[in-house]
Amino acid sequence: MDKKPLIPATGSNMKAQKRVAVIGASGYGGLQTIRLLQDHPKFRVSFLGGKRSSGKSWNQFFPFLPLDEHLTIQDPNPQKIAEAADYAVLSLPNGESSQLVPKLLEHKIRVVDLSADFRYRSLEQWSQVYAHESSRLHRNDPVLCKEAVYGLAEWKEEEISHANLVAAPGCFPTASLLPLLPFLKQGLIEEEGIIIDAKTGTSGGGRAPKETFLLAEASESISPYGVVGHRHTSEIEQLASEIAGHTIQVQFTPHLVPMVRGLLATVYGRLRDPGLTAEDCTTVLEAIYRDHKTINVLPVGTYPATKWVKNTNKAFLSVQVEPRTSRLILMCVVDNLVKGQAGQGVQCLNIMDGLPANMGLPNTTFYP
Repeated sequence: MDKKPLIPATGSNMKAQKRVAVIGASGYGGLQTIRLLQDHPKFRVSFLGGKRSSGKSWNQFFPFLPLDEHLTIQDPNPQKIAEAADYAVLSLPNGESSQLVPKLLEHKIRVVDLSADFRYRSLEQWSQVYAHESSRLHRNDPVLCKEAVYGLAEWKEEEISHANLVAAPGCFPTASLLPLLPFLKQGLIEEEGIIIDAKTGTSGGGRAPKETFLLAEASESISPYGVVGHRHTSEIEQLASEIAGHTIQVQFTPHLVPMVRGLLATVYGRLRDPGLTAEDCTTVLEAIYRDHKTINVLPVGTYPATKWVKNTNKAFLSVQVEPRTSRLILMCVVDNLVKGQAGQGVQCLNIMDGLPANMGLPNTTFYP
């Protein structure tokens, strides 16, 4: 596939709003993408795709999120999308994007996929991790898997800028990798024994009804799940290994907490140099992220709260060192639906279109 952008990002194209199709518009990822694009100065929503809601007027179906341009939700036909859009953001169940993406690329549509379909460089690995989805689908797109760019925007900006297909990371990998990668890149922590303890709100499970996420089940409770073999473990390991230059394995345990939005990842590793302090490690994060407005590195002794990033595309990072054990403790909070999903998708759109990465994205929460 041609590596050059299918849609030029310079000249007169910068002056007009680019058209964006949102496929899977009625799910949480789609709804959040539409909300973010409503306030964007360079993009506008021009096509809404969905199967269950096909044929319904958007403004009647979602009166709390009206669009100025009165659109009807349509079946995601590639030809119709190509006629209406320059970019497509796909917020579909795992497995479904892979059936649509090749056709969109043939029609010269640049794609940001919020699902896991193209996050792995290897189709074989995706098929192993997503065995249930793989068993009911026929995929034969190993080249696309290799060419798709993993959309962790702060680490893949150059590649994203030239990409035709960007696979936005999962929310857990985003919050886990942002604090961890700088220390792997600098070789400051030991490769073995990395532990990630993460907690997320119920919206991380999507909009489709699930017993676990019922109010009566989730309220006033916290519970681990996917303790061994969670799908995001291998996704985290893939980029961690790439940045480190050799194989990295992590122990990842997610937890469900009784809130709608928010994700906290606490990452533990052992420092190679026991003389490093929390101040030294904070300096490492500040140096890596000094030019990234999406990232706030907190002073030593200040620990992040999910409420600080609610409804924003920000990530707050903090670090502490336990001198008795030379243990590095990294903390990161994100809004799982914004920086952990749709916001990161729009961030990738910005980069693909040659715009500032955080253009049009919310940076400040409403507190409390």
